[in-house]
Amino acid sequence: MNKLYKTLIYDNEVSLSVLETTELVQKAIDIHGLDDKSAELLGGMLTAAAYMAGCLKSERGAVSMTVKSGDGSATVSVSGDVNGHIRGYVDGGENGLKGGTLTVVKDDGFFRPFVGACELKCNDVAENLMQYFHISEQIPTAVAIGVKVCRGKCLAAGGVIMQLLPGTSEENMDKAEIAMQNFVKVVEVVQEKGAEGIMNTFFPERMNIAGTSISFPEYKCNCSRKKIEGVIMPLGLNELLNTIKEQGSVNVHCHYCNTDYRFTESDVLKLFKD
Repeated sequence: MNKLYKTLIYDNEVSLSVLETTELVQKAIDIHGLDDKSAELLGGMLTAAAYMAGCLKSERGAVSMTVKSGDGSATVSVSGDVNGHIRGYVDGGENGLKGGTLTVVKDDGFFRPFVGACELKCNDVAENLMQYFHISEQIPTAVAIGVKVCRGKCLAAGGVIMQLLPGTSEENMDKAEIAMQNFVKVVEVVQEKGAEGIMNTFFPERMNIAGTSISFPEYKCNCSRKKIEGVIMPLGLNELLNTIKEQGSVNVHCHYCNTDYRFTESDVLKLFKD
């Protein structure tokens, strides 16, 4: 089961998040039919999105992250909401990333989105996420995210993320730095112990404290036929009928869940009649 633990450690001066996203990544592989390299790239971004969605406060909050390689050969887009519904897709990921940019959009649900961006320095999701927090949000953040895929099966996915809160003492900074050394090969630790095992092994004092929360992110797209109807209706009846005359139907594809929506002439006429 996918899990996200969130708590405060070291005199409540350091925020800790521990994720297990193996099933989430496997569902993405199954939906998109990904090769192993693309799956690991998308899986890392989905894990990052699960973490960032877990930090949202508003009941209508949402976050999206997009990576575009410098040569335009690869694009990765993921998003998540406050309910832990995570989704994403990758195009050209079999070649990895070759520079480029990471763009993050956080929507608090009140039409005040925060947009941050940074240049990619490497092919590693964790390194790029750390750089994003350092440059765009100016929050000291240590990120360990890993995904292991073999022949279409996700063997393990997850991560450990620590953020220093304002006023963190030097002593607790050192404690956090030392603790993160346990997760240099984080995917192996996730595969062996899972999120709960990581908490029990490395942070046992936090497991039974009321301030520790656990949530269960899942791969779930928020599209539906009704929502797609709302997307195509502004085109107008005549434009839709012309498209049907030329192409036989109006077709809309959702990249996140790999679903095709098809509207015939009778569908469109009924839609405007209703």
